[in-house]
Amino acid sequence: MDDSLILQMREITKVFPGVRALDGVTLKVRRGEIHSICGENGAGKSTLMKVLSGVYPYGSYEGQIIYMGKEAMFKNIKESEHAGIVIIHQELTMIPELSIAENIFMGNEVVKNGLIDWDAARQRTVELLERVGLNLDPDTPIKNLGVGQQQLVEIAKALSKNVKLLILDEPTSALNEADSANLLELMRGLKSKDITCIMISHKLNEIAAISDAVTVIRDGRTVETYAVEAGHVDEDRIIRSMVGRSIENRYPAHEPHPGEVVFEVSGWRVEDPNIPGRMVCKDSSFFVRAGEIVGFAGLMGAGRTELMRSLFGHNYGIFRGGSIRLKGRELHIPTVSAAIEAGIAYVPEDRKTLGLNLIDNIRMTIVSANLKAILRGGLLDFDKELQAAEQHRESLKIKAHSVDVGVTTLSGGNQQKVVLGKWMFTEPEVLILDEPTRGIDVGAKYEIYRLIHELADLGKAVILVSSELPELLGMSDRIYTIFEGSITGVLDSKDADQEKLMRLMTNSSAAKPA
Repeated sequence: MDDSLILQMREITKVFPGVRALDGVTLKVRRGEIHSICGENGAGKSTLMKVLSGVYPYGSYEGQIIYMGKEAMFKNIKESEHAGIVIIHQELTMIPELSIAENIFMGNEVVKNGLIDWDAARQRTVELLERVGLNLDPDTPIKNLGVGQQQLVEIAKALSKNVKLLILDEPTSALNEADSANLLELMRGLKSKDITCIMISHKLNEIAAISDAVTVIRDGRTVETYAVEAGHVDEDRIIRSMVGRSIENRYPAHEPHPGEVVFEVSGWRVEDPNIPGRMVCKDSSFFVRAGEIVGFAGLMGAGRTELMRSLFGHNYGIFRGGSIRLKGRELHIPTVSAAIEAGIAYVPEDRKTLGLNLIDNIRMTIVSANLKAILRGGLLDFDKELQAAEQHRESLKIKAHSVDVGVTTLSGGNQQKVVLGKWMFTEPEVLILDEPTRGIDVGAKYEIYRLIHELADLGKAVILVSSELPELLGMSDRIYTIFEGSITGVLDSKDADQEKLMRLMTNSSAAKPA
Protein backbone atom coordinates (compact mmCIF):
# COMPACT_ATOMS: atom_id res chain seq x y z
CA MET A 1 0.00 0.00 0.00
CA ASP A 2 1.26 3.47 -0.95
CA ASP A 3 1.74 5.42 2.31
CA SER A 4 1.94 8.71 0.38
CA LEU A 5 -1.77 8.46 -0.45
CA ILE A 6 -4.32 9.88 1.99
CA LEU A 7 -7.27 8.81 -0.19
CA GLN A 8 -8.12 6.20 -2.79
CA MET A 9 -11.58 5.88 -4.30
CA ARG A 10 -11.80 2.68 -6.31
CA GLU A 11 -14.42 1.95 -8.99
CA ILE A 12 -17.09 4.14 -7.36
CA THR A 13 -20.50 3.67 -8.99
CA LYS A 14 -23.61 5.57 -7.90
CA VAL A 15 -26.99 5.03 -9.55
CA PHE A 16 -30.14 7.14 -9.16
CA PRO A 17 -33.46 6.16 -10.75
CA GLY A 18 -32.86 6.41 -14.49
CA VAL A 19 -29.38 7.94 -14.12
CA ARG A 20 -25.91 6.43 -13.62
CA ALA A 21 -24.28 9.44 -11.98
CA LEU A 22 -20.93 7.72 -11.33
CA ASP A 23 -19.61 4.80 -13.35
CA GLY A 24 -16.43 3.25 -11.96
CA VAL A 25 -14.72 6.49 -10.91
CA THR A 26 -11.18 6.19 -9.56
CA LEU A 27 -9.46 8.94 -7.57
CA LYS A 28 -6.07 9.01 -5.83
CA VAL A 29 -5.04 11.93 -3.63
CA ARG A 30 -1.61 12.32 -2.05
CA ARG A 31 -1.04 13.67 1.47
CA GLY A 32 -0.50 17.41 1.69
CA GLU A 33 -1.34 18.22 -1.92
CA ILE A 34 -3.94 20.46 -3.53
CA HIS A 35 -5.85 18.19 -5.89
CA SER A 36 -8.29 19.77 -8.34
CA ILE A 37 -11.29 17.96 -9.80
CA CYS A 38 -12.62 19.30 -13.10
CA GLY A 39 -15.58 18.37 -15.24
CA GLU A 40 -18.65 19.76 -16.92
CA ASN A 41 -21.77 20.42 -14.87
CA GLY A 42 -23.44 17.07 -14.32
CA ALA A 43 -20.19 15.14 -14.79
CA GLY A 44 -20.45 13.72 -11.25
CA LYS A 45 -17.93 15.80 -9.28
CA SER A 46 -20.23 16.82 -6.43
CA THR A 47 -21.84 13.36 -6.33
CA LEU A 48 -18.37 11.83 -5.86
CA MET A 49 -17.64 14.18 -2.95
CA LYS A 50 -21.01 13.36 -1.36
CA VAL A 51 -20.09 9.67 -1.54
CA LEU A 52 -16.75 10.43 0.10
CA SER A 53 -18.23 12.55 2.89
CA GLY A 54 -21.06 10.15 3.80
CA VAL A 55 -23.92 12.28 2.44
CA TYR A 56 -24.55 9.17 0.34
CA PRO A 57 -23.83 6.51 2.98
CA TYR A 58 -21.87 3.30 2.70
CA GLY A 59 -24.05 0.69 1.03
CA SER A 60 -25.80 3.19 -1.28
CA TYR A 61 -22.96 3.00 -3.82
CA GLU A 62 -20.60 0.38 -5.27
CA GLY A 63 -16.84 0.52 -4.92
CA GLN A 64 -14.34 1.09 -2.14
CA ILE A 65 -12.96 4.11 -0.27
CA ILE A 66 -9.53 3.78 1.33
CA TYR A 67 -8.79 6.70 3.66
CA MET A 68 -5.53 6.94 5.60
CA GLY A 69 -4.79 3.29 4.85
CA LYS A 70 -8.13 1.84 6.01
CA GLU A 71 -11.43 1.19 4.27
CA ALA A 72 -13.94 3.92 5.10
CA MET A 73 -17.61 3.02 5.55
CA PHE A 74 -19.14 6.35 6.50
CA LYS A 75 -22.86 6.18 7.29
CA ASN A 76 -23.30 9.95 7.52
CA ILE A 77 -21.41 13.23 7.32
CA LYS A 78 -20.77 13.29 11.08
CA GLU A 79 -18.70 10.10 10.80
CA SER A 80 -16.58 11.53 7.95
CA GLU A 81 -16.02 14.76 9.87
CA HIS A 82 -14.97 12.77 12.94
CA ALA A 83 -12.36 11.12 10.69
CA GLY A 84 -11.08 14.53 9.56
CA ILE A 85 -12.88 14.93 6.20
CA VAL A 86 -14.74 18.24 5.94
CA ILE A 87 -16.61 19.52 2.89
CA ILE A 88 -17.44 23.18 2.24
CA HIS A 89 -20.29 23.37 -0.22
CA GLN A 90 -20.71 25.97 -2.98
CA GLU A 91 -23.79 27.32 -1.20
CA LEU A 92 -22.63 28.36 2.26
CA THR A 93 -24.53 26.62 5.06
CA MET A 94 -24.23 28.99 8.00
CA ILE A 95 -27.19 30.58 9.77
CA PRO A 96 -27.14 34.36 9.09
CA GLU A 97 -28.78 35.43 12.37
CA LEU A 98 -26.29 33.54 14.58
CA SER A 99 -22.83 34.78 15.52
CA ILE A 100 -19.53 33.58 14.11
CA ALA A 101 -18.81 31.57 17.29
CA GLU A 102 -22.27 30.00 17.32
CA ASN A 103 -21.93 28.94 13.68
CA ILE A 104 -18.42 27.55 14.07
CA PHE A 105 -19.27 25.35 17.05
CA MET A 106 -22.83 24.37 16.10
CA GLY A 107 -23.05 20.60 16.60
CA ASN A 108 -19.51 20.62 17.94
CA GLU A 109 -20.03 22.69 21.09
CA VAL A 110 -17.36 23.37 23.69
CA VAL A 111 -18.82 21.78 26.85
CA LYS A 112 -17.80 22.19 30.50
CA ASN A 113 -19.66 20.47 33.33
CA GLY A 114 -22.48 19.56 30.98
CA LEU A 115 -23.01 23.15 29.78
CA ILE A 116 -21.77 25.08 26.75
CA ASP A 117 -18.69 27.10 27.71
CA TRP A 118 -19.21 30.25 25.61
CA ASP A 119 -16.11 31.99 26.95
CA ALA A 120 -13.96 29.09 25.78
CA ALA A 121 -15.84 28.98 22.46
CA ARG A 122 -15.22 32.69 21.85
CA GLN A 123 -11.53 32.37 22.70
CA ARG A 124 -11.19 29.36 20.40
CA THR A 125 -13.04 31.29 17.66
CA VAL A 126 -10.55 34.16 17.89
CA GLU A 127 -7.69 31.66 17.42
CA LEU A 128 -9.40 29.99 14.46
CA LEU A 129 -10.20 33.31 12.79
CA GLU A 130 -6.57 34.34 13.20
CA ARG A 131 -5.53 31.17 11.33
CA VAL A 132 -7.63 32.20 8.32
CA GLY A 133 -6.54 35.84 8.45
CA LEU A 134 -9.67 37.40 9.97
CA ASN A 135 -9.70 39.89 12.82
CA LEU A 136 -13.37 39.87 13.82
CA ASP A 137 -15.44 39.86 17.00
CA PRO A 138 -16.68 36.26 17.58
CA ASP A 139 -20.12 37.69 18.45
CA THR A 140 -20.54 39.33 15.01
CA PRO A 141 -23.65 37.98 13.23
CA ILE A 142 -22.83 36.11 10.01
CA LYS A 143 -25.30 38.30 8.10
CA ASN A 144 -22.98 41.29 8.68
CA LEU A 145 -20.09 39.65 6.82
CA GLY A 146 -19.26 39.78 3.13
CA VAL A 147 -19.29 36.59 1.09
CA GLY A 148 -15.49 36.35 1.14
CA GLN A 149 -15.40 36.62 4.92
CA GLN A 150 -18.18 34.02 5.23
CA GLN A 151 -16.15 31.63 3.10
CA LEU A 152 -13.16 32.07 5.43
CA VAL A 153 -15.40 31.47 8.48
CA GLU A 154 -16.51 28.20 6.85
CA ILE A 155 -12.83 27.19 6.63
CA ALA A 156 -12.27 28.24 10.25
CA LYS A 157 -15.19 25.97 11.15
CA ALA A 158 -13.50 23.13 9.27
CA LEU A 159 -10.25 23.75 11.15
CA SER A 160 -12.17 23.49 14.46
CA LYS A 161 -12.87 19.85 13.56
CA ASN A 162 -9.17 18.95 13.21
CA VAL A 163 -9.54 18.62 9.45
CA LYS A 164 -7.08 16.42 7.58
CA LEU A 165 -8.79 16.44 4.18
CA LEU A 166 -10.62 19.64 3.21
CA ILE A 167 -13.00 19.55 0.21
CA LEU A 168 -13.91 22.91 -1.34
CA ASP A 169 -16.74 22.88 -3.90
CA GLU A 170 -16.42 25.95 -6.18
CA PRO A 171 -14.89 28.00 -3.33
CA THR A 172 -14.39 31.20 -5.33
CA SER A 173 -17.52 31.20 -7.52
CA ALA A 174 -19.12 34.08 -5.60
CA LEU A 175 -15.92 35.95 -4.66
CA ASN A 176 -14.28 38.98 -6.21
CA GLU A 177 -10.67 38.84 -7.42
CA ALA A 178 -9.15 40.05 -4.15
CA ASP A 179 -11.12 37.58 -2.00
CA SER A 180 -10.36 34.77 -4.46
CA ALA A 181 -6.64 35.49 -4.30
CA ASN A 182 -6.83 35.60 -0.49
CA LEU A 183 -8.57 32.22 -0.39
CA LEU A 184 -6.04 30.59 -2.72
CA GLU A 185 -3.22 31.93 -0.54
CA LEU A 186 -4.93 30.45 2.51
CA MET A 187 -5.07 27.06 0.75
CA ARG A 188 -1.32 27.26 0.19
CA GLY A 189 -0.94 27.95 3.92
CA LEU A 190 -3.06 24.91 4.79
CA LYS A 191 -0.91 22.80 2.49
CA SER A 192 2.20 23.95 4.38
CA LYS A 193 0.55 22.58 7.54
CA ASP A 194 0.00 19.16 5.90
CA ILE A 195 -3.73 19.66 5.36
CA THR A 196 -4.76 18.04 2.07
CA CYS A 197 -7.23 19.96 -0.11
CA ILE A 198 -9.53 18.76 -2.86
CA MET A 199 -10.86 21.68 -4.92
CA ILE A 200 -13.73 21.44 -7.38
CA SER A 201 -13.53 24.42 -9.70
CA HIS A 202 -14.41 25.67 -13.17
CA LYS A 203 -11.86 28.48 -13.05
CA LEU A 204 -8.95 27.10 -15.03
CA ASN A 205 -6.66 30.01 -14.16
CA GLU A 206 -7.05 29.22 -10.44
CA ILE A 207 -6.54 25.51 -11.04
CA ALA A 208 -3.38 26.35 -12.95
CA ALA A 209 -2.13 28.63 -10.18
CA ILE A 210 -2.56 26.31 -7.22
CA SER A 211 -2.90 22.62 -8.16
CA ASP A 212 -0.41 19.83 -7.57
CA ALA A 213 -2.60 17.32 -9.41
CA VAL A 214 -5.70 17.40 -11.60
CA THR A 215 -8.38 14.75 -12.14
CA VAL A 216 -10.90 15.20 -14.94
CA ILE A 217 -14.33 13.53 -14.79
CA ARG A 218 -16.67 13.30 -17.78
CA ASP A 219 -20.11 11.68 -17.86
CA GLY A 220 -19.54 9.95 -14.51
CA ARG A 221 -16.18 8.42 -15.47
CA THR A 222 -12.57 9.31 -14.72
CA VAL A 223 -10.95 10.55 -17.91
CA GLU A 224 -7.43 11.18 -16.61
CA THR A 225 -5.38 12.20 -13.59
CA TYR A 226 -2.00 13.85 -13.87
CA ALA A 227 0.47 15.52 -11.56
CA VAL A 228 1.34 19.09 -12.40
CA GLU A 229 3.65 21.83 -11.27
CA ALA A 230 1.64 24.72 -9.87
CA GLY A 231 1.48 27.47 -12.46
CA HIS A 232 2.12 25.11 -15.38
CA VAL A 233 -1.25 23.46 -16.01
CA ASP A 234 -2.18 22.84 -19.65
CA GLU A 235 -5.62 24.51 -19.76
CA ASP A 236 -6.34 23.28 -23.31
CA ARG A 237 -5.66 19.70 -22.22
CA ILE A 238 -8.15 20.08 -19.34
CA ILE A 239 -10.80 21.48 -21.70
CA ARG A 240 -10.33 18.63 -24.19
CA SER A 241 -10.67 16.10 -21.37
CA MET A 242 -13.72 17.81 -19.87
CA VAL A 243 -15.79 18.19 -23.02
CA GLY A 244 -14.42 15.33 -25.13
CA ARG A 245 -13.48 17.73 -27.88
CA SER A 246 -11.14 20.64 -28.48
CA ILE A 247 -12.56 24.13 -28.07
CA GLU A 248 -10.13 26.10 -30.19
CA ASN A 249 -11.89 29.34 -29.40
CA ARG A 250 -13.72 29.58 -26.09
CA TYR A 251 -16.05 32.18 -27.61
CA PRO A 252 -17.96 31.14 -30.75
CA ALA A 253 -17.32 33.17 -33.88
CA HIS A 254 -20.09 35.67 -34.51
CA GLU A 255 -20.75 38.35 -37.08
CA PRO A 256 -22.86 41.12 -35.49
CA HIS A 257 -25.54 42.91 -37.47
CA PRO A 258 -26.77 45.72 -35.20
CA GLY A 259 -29.83 47.66 -36.24
CA GLU A 260 -31.58 50.73 -34.85
CA VAL A 261 -31.45 51.73 -31.19
CA VAL A 262 -34.06 49.63 -29.36
CA PHE A 263 -33.41 50.29 -25.68
CA GLU A 264 -32.32 53.64 -24.29
CA VAL A 265 -31.78 54.68 -20.66
CA SER A 266 -31.25 58.35 -19.74
CA GLY A 267 -30.28 60.00 -16.44
CA TRP A 268 -31.15 56.93 -14.36
CA ARG A 269 -30.84 57.60 -10.62
CA VAL A 270 -31.47 55.11 -7.80
CA GLU A 271 -30.95 55.48 -4.05
CA ASP A 272 -29.67 52.71 -1.80
CA PRO A 273 -32.68 51.16 0.01
CA ASN A 274 -30.67 50.72 3.22
CA ILE A 275 -28.50 53.85 3.37
CA PRO A 276 -30.44 57.11 2.95
CA GLY A 277 -28.77 59.55 0.60
CA ARG A 278 -26.36 57.03 -0.93
CA MET A 279 -26.91 56.77 -4.69
CA VAL A 280 -26.20 53.37 -6.26
CA CYS A 281 -27.00 54.65 -9.78
CA LYS A 282 -25.83 58.16 -10.63
CA ASP A 283 -27.32 59.64 -13.82
CA SER A 284 -26.64 56.47 -15.81
CA SER A 285 -27.26 56.73 -19.56
CA PHE A 286 -26.70 54.10 -22.25
CA PHE A 287 -28.34 52.49 -25.28
CA VAL A 288 -28.52 49.10 -26.98
CA ARG A 289 -29.28 48.45 -30.65
CA ALA A 290 -31.35 45.60 -32.06
CA GLY A 291 -29.11 42.56 -32.58
CA GLU A 292 -26.35 44.03 -30.42
CA ILE A 293 -24.64 42.48 -27.38
CA VAL A 294 -23.63 45.24 -24.97
CA GLY A 295 -21.37 44.34 -22.03
CA PHE A 296 -21.18 45.98 -18.62
CA ALA A 297 -17.89 45.80 -16.71
CA GLY A 298 -17.24 46.87 -13.14
CA LEU A 299 -15.55 45.70 -9.99
CA MET A 300 -17.53 44.09 -7.17
CA GLY A 301 -19.82 46.71 -5.63
CA ALA A 302 -19.60 49.07 -8.62
CA GLY A 303 -23.37 49.00 -9.08
CA ARG A 304 -23.86 46.81 -12.17
CA THR A 305 -26.46 44.50 -10.64
CA GLU A 306 -28.18 47.38 -8.83
CA LEU A 307 -28.57 49.21 -12.15
CA MET A 308 -29.97 46.19 -13.98
CA ARG A 309 -32.37 45.19 -11.21
CA SER A 310 -33.66 48.75 -10.90
CA LEU A 311 -34.34 48.88 -14.65
CA PHE A 312 -36.34 45.67 -14.38
CA GLY A 313 -39.47 47.12 -12.82
CA HIS A 314 -37.72 49.06 -10.03
CA ASN A 315 -36.75 45.68 -8.57
CA TYR A 316 -33.98 47.25 -6.47
CA GLY A 317 -33.55 50.50 -4.57
CA ILE A 318 -35.56 53.73 -4.47
CA PHE A 319 -36.18 55.28 -7.90
CA ARG A 320 -35.10 58.92 -7.98
CA GLY A 321 -35.35 59.82 -11.67
CA GLY A 322 -34.54 58.97 -15.25
CA SER A 323 -36.27 57.51 -18.28
CA ILE A 324 -36.40 54.32 -20.33
CA ARG A 325 -37.35 54.24 -23.99
CA LEU A 326 -38.11 51.08 -25.96
CA LYS A 327 -38.24 51.51 -29.74
CA GLY A 328 -38.60 55.25 -29.20
CA ARG A 329 -41.54 55.02 -26.81
CA GLU A 330 -41.06 56.07 -23.20
CA LEU A 331 -41.92 53.33 -20.71
CA HIS A 332 -43.35 53.57 -17.22
CA ILE A 333 -42.55 50.23 -15.59
CA PRO A 334 -42.77 50.51 -11.78
CA THR A 335 -43.21 46.75 -11.28
CA VAL A 336 -41.61 43.52 -12.51
CA SER A 337 -44.87 42.44 -14.17
CA ALA A 338 -44.96 45.76 -16.04
CA ALA A 339 -41.38 45.24 -17.19
CA ILE A 340 -42.22 41.75 -18.49
CA GLU A 341 -45.33 43.10 -20.21
CA ALA A 342 -43.22 45.79 -21.88
CA GLY A 343 -40.83 43.20 -23.32
CA ILE A 344 -37.91 43.27 -20.87
CA ALA A 345 -36.47 40.10 -19.33
CA TYR A 346 -33.81 39.75 -16.62
CA VAL A 347 -31.72 36.65 -15.89
CA PRO A 348 -30.44 37.35 -12.35
CA GLU A 349 -26.97 36.92 -10.94
CA ASP A 350 -28.21 34.60 -8.16
CA ARG A 351 -30.16 31.95 -10.05
CA LYS A 352 -31.07 29.90 -7.00
CA THR A 353 -32.49 32.77 -4.93
CA LEU A 354 -33.89 35.09 -7.60
CA GLY A 355 -34.10 32.98 -10.76
CA LEU A 356 -35.72 29.73 -9.67
CA ASN A 357 -38.36 28.39 -7.33
CA LEU A 358 -36.47 25.35 -6.10
CA ILE A 359 -39.64 23.35 -5.36
CA ASP A 360 -40.78 23.60 -9.00
CA ASN A 361 -39.96 21.30 -11.90
CA ILE A 362 -38.65 22.26 -15.34
CA ARG A 363 -42.13 22.32 -16.88
CA MET A 364 -43.57 24.79 -14.35
CA THR A 365 -40.47 26.99 -14.37
CA ILE A 366 -40.30 27.46 -18.15
CA VAL A 367 -43.83 28.91 -18.36
CA SER A 368 -43.88 30.73 -15.01
CA ALA A 369 -43.10 34.23 -16.35
CA ASN A 370 -45.65 34.06 -19.19
CA LEU A 371 -48.67 32.08 -18.00
CA LYS A 372 -51.02 33.94 -20.33
CA ALA A 373 -49.34 32.17 -23.26
CA ILE A 374 -50.68 28.79 -22.08
CA LEU A 375 -54.22 29.87 -21.26
CA ARG A 376 -57.25 28.42 -22.99
CA GLY A 377 -60.66 29.72 -22.04
CA GLY A 378 -59.17 31.48 -19.02
CA LEU A 379 -57.67 28.26 -17.62
CA LEU A 380 -54.15 26.83 -17.79
CA ASP A 381 -53.75 24.41 -20.69
CA PHE A 382 -51.36 21.73 -19.43
CA ASP A 383 -50.85 20.33 -22.93
CA LYS A 384 -49.56 23.76 -24.02
CA GLU A 385 -47.38 23.87 -20.90
CA LEU A 386 -45.86 20.48 -21.72
CA GLN A 387 -45.32 21.43 -25.35
CA ALA A 388 -43.55 24.69 -24.39
CA ALA A 389 -41.38 22.98 -21.79
CA GLU A 390 -40.36 20.16 -24.15
CA GLN A 391 -39.56 22.62 -26.92
CA HIS A 392 -37.21 24.61 -24.66
CA ARG A 393 -35.66 21.47 -23.15
CA GLU A 394 -34.74 20.35 -26.65
CA SER A 395 -33.62 23.72 -28.05
CA LEU A 396 -31.54 24.57 -24.98
CA LYS A 397 -30.17 21.01 -24.63
CA ILE A 398 -31.21 20.78 -20.98
CA LYS A 399 -29.90 17.47 -19.62
CA ALA A 400 -32.86 15.86 -17.87
CA HIS A 401 -34.83 12.72 -18.66
CA SER A 402 -38.13 14.58 -18.23
CA VAL A 403 -39.52 18.10 -17.90
CA ASP A 404 -41.14 16.89 -14.68
CA VAL A 405 -37.69 16.69 -13.03
CA GLY A 406 -37.24 19.15 -10.15
CA VAL A 407 -34.90 22.05 -10.94
CA THR A 408 -33.03 21.53 -7.67
CA THR A 409 -31.73 18.16 -8.99
CA LEU A 410 -30.10 19.75 -12.05
CA SER A 411 -26.48 20.80 -12.41
CA GLY A 412 -25.65 24.51 -12.29
CA GLY A 413 -25.32 24.77 -16.07
CA ASN A 414 -28.67 23.10 -16.67
CA GLN A 415 -30.34 25.26 -14.02
CA GLN A 416 -29.04 28.30 -15.86
CA LYS A 417 -30.47 27.00 -19.13
CA VAL A 418 -33.86 26.57 -17.44
CA VAL A 419 -33.73 30.20 -16.25
CA LEU A 420 -32.82 31.29 -19.78
CA GLY A 421 -35.70 29.21 -21.13
CA LYS A 422 -38.12 30.86 -18.71
CA TRP A 423 -37.26 34.31 -20.02
CA MET A 424 -37.00 33.30 -23.68
CA PHE A 425 -40.58 32.02 -23.36
CA THR A 426 -41.69 35.62 -22.66
CA GLU A 427 -40.34 36.56 -26.13
CA PRO A 428 -38.62 39.75 -24.87
CA GLU A 429 -37.28 42.65 -26.92
CA VAL A 430 -34.55 43.31 -24.34
CA LEU A 431 -32.74 40.54 -22.46
CA ILE A 432 -30.55 41.45 -19.47
CA LEU A 433 -28.09 38.68 -18.54
CA ASP A 434 -26.41 39.20 -15.16
CA GLU A 435 -23.42 36.84 -14.74
CA PRO A 436 -25.06 34.17 -16.96
CA THR A 437 -22.07 31.80 -16.84
CA ARG A 438 -21.08 32.11 -13.17
CA GLY A 439 -20.27 28.73 -11.63
CA ILE A 440 -20.64 26.67 -14.79
CA ASP A 441 -18.05 24.81 -16.82
CA VAL A 442 -16.44 25.69 -20.14
CA GLY A 443 -18.60 23.30 -22.15
CA ALA A 444 -21.87 24.68 -20.76
CA LYS A 445 -20.51 28.21 -21.14
CA TYR A 446 -19.90 27.61 -24.85
CA GLU A 447 -23.50 26.46 -25.31
CA ILE A 448 -24.84 29.53 -23.49
CA TYR A 449 -22.62 31.80 -25.60
CA ARG A 450 -24.16 30.27 -28.73
CA LEU A 451 -27.65 30.89 -27.34
CA ILE A 452 -26.76 34.53 -26.68
CA HIS A 453 -25.59 34.86 -30.29
CA GLU A 454 -28.81 33.28 -31.54
CA LEU A 455 -30.86 35.79 -29.54
CA ALA A 456 -28.85 38.67 -31.00
CA ASP A 457 -29.34 37.25 -34.51
CA LEU A 458 -33.11 37.31 -33.86
CA GLY A 459 -32.81 41.07 -33.37
CA LYS A 460 -32.98 41.10 -29.57
CA ALA A 461 -31.14 43.78 -27.62
CA VAL A 462 -28.84 41.85 -25.25
CA ILE A 463 -27.15 43.28 -22.14
CA LEU A 464 -24.36 41.13 -20.70
CA VAL A 465 -23.08 41.81 -17.18
CA SER A 466 -19.95 39.83 -16.26
CA SER A 467 -17.07 39.89 -13.78
CA GLU A 468 -14.88 38.10 -16.34
CA LEU A 469 -13.24 40.63 -18.64
CA PRO A 470 -12.19 37.98 -21.22
CA GLU A 471 -15.87 36.96 -21.46
CA LEU A 472 -16.97 40.55 -22.08
CA LEU A 473 -14.22 41.06 -24.67
CA GLY A 474 -15.06 37.76 -26.36
CA MET A 475 -18.83 38.21 -26.46
CA SER A 476 -19.71 41.92 -26.55
CA ASP A 477 -19.97 44.36 -29.46
CA ARG A 478 -19.59 47.35 -27.11
CA ILE A 479 -18.66 47.51 -23.41
CA TYR A 480 -19.74 50.11 -20.83
CA THR A 481 -17.76 50.48 -17.59
CA ILE A 482 -19.16 51.37 -14.16
CA PHE A 483 -17.41 52.80 -11.11
CA GLU A 484 -19.22 53.61 -7.84
CA GLY A 485 -22.61 53.81 -9.54
CA SER A 486 -21.46 55.96 -12.47
CA ILE A 487 -20.95 54.90 -16.08
CA THR A 488 -17.36 55.97 -16.76
CA GLY A 489 -16.87 54.98 -20.38
CA VAL A 490 -17.83 52.88 -23.37
CA LEU A 491 -15.54 51.08 -25.82
CA ASP A 492 -16.09 49.09 -28.99
CA SER A 493 -14.85 45.59 -28.22
CA LYS A 494 -12.42 45.69 -31.17
CA ASP A 495 -10.72 48.70 -29.54
CA ALA A 496 -10.86 47.37 -25.97
CA ASP A 497 -8.49 45.27 -23.89
CA GLN A 498 -8.37 44.32 -20.22
CA GLU A 499 -6.02 47.16 -19.31
CA LYS A 500 -8.23 49.84 -20.91
CA LEU A 501 -11.34 48.42 -19.25
CA MET A 502 -9.67 48.21 -15.84
CA ARG A 503 -8.54 51.82 -16.11
CA LEU A 504 -12.16 52.92 -16.70
CA MET A 505 -13.47 50.55 -14.01
CA THR A 506 -11.27 52.13 -11.35
CA ASN A 507 -11.48 55.81 -12.32
CA SER A 508 -14.46 57.94 -11.38
CA SER A 509 -13.03 60.93 -13.26
CA ALA A 510 -12.77 59.05 -16.57
CA ALA A 511 -14.43 60.64 -19.54
CA LYS A 512 -18.09 59.75 -19.60
CA PRO A 513 -19.71 58.41 -22.78
CA ALA A 514 -21.52 60.81 -25.02
